[in-house]
Amino acid sequence: MGLIAMEEAFAVPELQAKYPVPRTVTAGHWAEDWAKRLCDYTTYRLHDMDEHGVDIQVLSLTAPGVQCVTDARQAVTDARVANDHLAGVIAAHPTRFRGLAALPLQDPEAAVAELHRAVGSLGLSGALVNDHTGGGYLDDPRYEPVWAALEDLDVPLYLHPGAPPTEPWRVLAGRPELQGPLWSWAAETGGHALRIIFGGVFDRHPRARMILGHMGEFLPFQLARLDSRYSRQAQRTLTRKPSEYFGSNILITTSGVCSPAALAGAVLAIGADAIMFAIDYPFEDTAEAVRFLDQAPLSDTDRAKIGHGNAVRVLHLHT
Repeated sequence: MGLIAMEEAFAVPELQAKYPVPRTVTAGHWAEDWAKRLCDYTTYRLHDMDEHGVDIQVLSLTAPGVQCVTDARQAVTDARVANDHLAGVIAAHPTRFRGLAALPLQDPEAAVAELHRAVGSLGLSGALVNDHTGGGYLDDPRYEPVWAALEDLDVPLYLHPGAPPTEPWRVLAGRPELQGPLWSWAAETGGHALRIIFGGVFDRHPRARMILGHMGEFLPFQLARLDSRYSRQAQRTLTRKPSEYFGSNILITTSGVCSPAALAGAVLAIGADAIMFAIDYPFEDTAEAVRFLDQAPLSDTDRAKIGHGNAVRVLHLHT
């Protein structure tokens, strides 16, 4: 077994026209290249995988996905379109692709139904959502049935950046380069993850698992600080220290962070069993991501876990 890449984007042409990839400060030639690769599976994508030894891409609908849809019924329709499309791609290339479902969280009951359909009927391996849905975060009580369904199905939820901002963030004013993947998305998604932890979601759903990309959106490197400050708060309602949800309920991927230092720190912080390889195709370079993992200061055992073993276990892949 070679490599399983966990956070690899695709687009559906009919949805991409309605909900384009969020605009950030990106050179035009990159945006054009990404656009042609997002809707492709054979001309560019499989060639790229074969050239660099990536056995499987785990595909997910590119940001903002259905999180940007304001009408709940339309979100349900679009999620079904995206998930049916993804299932068709996997059926055409069953040894090369797996998938994470889009969820219409605008309607939690419909999201539960779609999760069951996507996993039970379409064979998808979990779900991915792009941060908040219309300003709603996953610690909200109305999402309890979604977490219960994730537990029942024993599949993870990947929390990914990219939802449209609900309000201006003054620290970004006049600095558009900070908006998006360079900085703000990680801060926003990390904050969402902390809401889920401190909202007690994993105390109520101890078998639920959430995946954070981009080396954990900063959080593995703040665990001591989180524990220290939490221990001194007057109101402490969690059953464990904040850090103790990492490695059990919260897993991370390496997507877009090709840093040996960051990977070494993450292994020390949460353990190699909680880290999975990802590229963030087509937005990041496959060759760089593969070279980074090959050369990282890891034991062969940990490299195999991160490269493919953990993904096989977490997604219940039969390879």
